[in-house]
Amino acid sequence: MQDIQKWVGIRIRALREQKNLSQEALADLCGINRSHMGKIERGEVNLGVATLFSITLKLGVTMTAFFKGLSNE
Repeated sequence: MQDIQKWVGIRIRALREQKNLSQEALADLCGINRSHMGKIERGEVNLGVATLFSITLKLGVTMTAFFKGLSNE
């Protein structure tokens, strides 16, 4: 489970940086605090679907696009 959490966090950080958003700016857009966003990006949080959907929406990607490249291994 931790591998997927880390992968999700890395993916969120990469997309956030592509959008030139600070961690604080994305957290504000999603209605969560910056320290929680930091934990998400470090893979320290078991993220719920609703929160992940909110983050991907704010980053301008679909859930399908977000998970593209994730293998079943």
